[in-house]
Amino acid sequence: MSKNFIFSSESVTEGHPDKVCDTISDAILDASLSLDSQSRVACETYAKSNIVVVGGEIKIPKYQGESIDSLLNINKIVRDVVREIGYVHDDDVFHAEKIFISNILTSQSDDIARGVDVLKNRGKTIREQGAGDQGLMFGYASDETPELMPAPIMYAHRLSAELTRLRKSGKVKWLRPDAKTQVSVQYEDGIPKHVLNVVLSTQHTPEISHQEIEKFIIQQVIMKVIPSTMLTKQTTFLINPTGRFVIGGPQGDTGLTGRKIIVDSYGGMGRHGGGAFSGKDPTKVDRSAAYMARYVAKNIVAAGFAKRCELQFAYAIGCADPVSVHIDTFGTAVIDEEVIQEAIQEVFSFKPAEIIDVLKLRRPIYTKTTNYGHFGKIHDLQSMTWERVDRVPALKRAVAALRKKRAIKKRAI
Repeated sequence: MSKNFIFSSESVTEGHPDKVCDTISDAILDASLSLDSQSRVACETYAKSNIVVVGGEIKIPKYQGESIDSLLNINKIVRDVVREIGYVHDDDVFHAEKIFISNILTSQSDDIARGVDVLKNRGKTIREQGAGDQGLMFGYASDETPELMPAPIMYAHRLSAELTRLRKSGKVKWLRPDAKTQVSVQYEDGIPKHVLNVVLSTQHTPEISHQEIEKFIIQQVIMKVIPSTMLTKQTTFLINPTGRFVIGGPQGDTGLTGRKIIVDSYGGMGRHGGGAFSGKDPTKVDRSAAYMARYVAKNIVAAGFAKRCELQFAYAIGCADPVSVHIDTFGTAVIDEEVIQEAIQEVFSFKPAEIIDVLKLRRPIYTKTTNYGHFGKIHDLQSMTWERVDRVPALKRAVAALRKKRAIKKRAI
């Protein structure tokens, strides 16, 4: 990538139809984990007009033999989520109390379970928890923001979160739940210098004028969220560029779990393996290993070893150790990348069971992750354990020892 470029990232609010579905799926996951921390969940949600369809597989070992319907009040979970998001207005087609809910959740397949179970089976040669599926996962960190996240996605998330805060405060009566934000940042010499443009579309009540919306969003949202040092006279604002956004949420568009994976991760700045996060328990490495990769990458950048860092893991279903671990610092490392790679192998374990243990992932924390990015939330490190930088001292010790060992070997030669 050229050192001078423009990069854009987008975010959405929790009222976006895809995020409605993500939130429902994560709420069902949290409800399952509240019953049994060993729950296995792969839950997906579809929403359109006044219909919500919930499907997938759930296994709650503590209550083996009991039906999912008897353990989880799916209808209540769904309605509570939709109500909390804010689809409660009389003119909402998609309304918390009026939606029709179809529940097609079943138990987990034994063939999938055997890959994760700490048992040997025919064809499975280890008595150890393996990955719940094959696949590749990425983690990324950058020193562009205090959260060690890329600037475009963090600004987009902040705008979306502020829209929701204002709406739920009750002070802005015309705001409705569905909205999208997009921020384009001009980079010079690889450093974010200023915001080139902001695109923001928010659902609203029919009586408010476009002019009022535009004025409010620029003055009360953008100007208060984007750092003033990043705005210039050339920054352009495109607010509800179609001129009207009254019909929103699942009434206006279809929602589906897992369709906002770039919003969920790094806004396109870091790569993505393709596996969605929401609705999956931590035995699914799509989620847990992606969180671990972020944890490792963030600690590397926080240690000062590189300005940017990306980790890739790849797994085989049923196997505990990843089949590959790759690191890329995009030429920003101040020490040899091979030393960093050796150091992370010493300091961290990438086995699914140990990832779950280190990051404390068998807890009902997942609805906190669903909206405004799964990464960069540094206000709740008790829940978002992968945002901690507590392994920096261990990494520095490991790097120092490895460099000393290499120096001794070089002198011996």
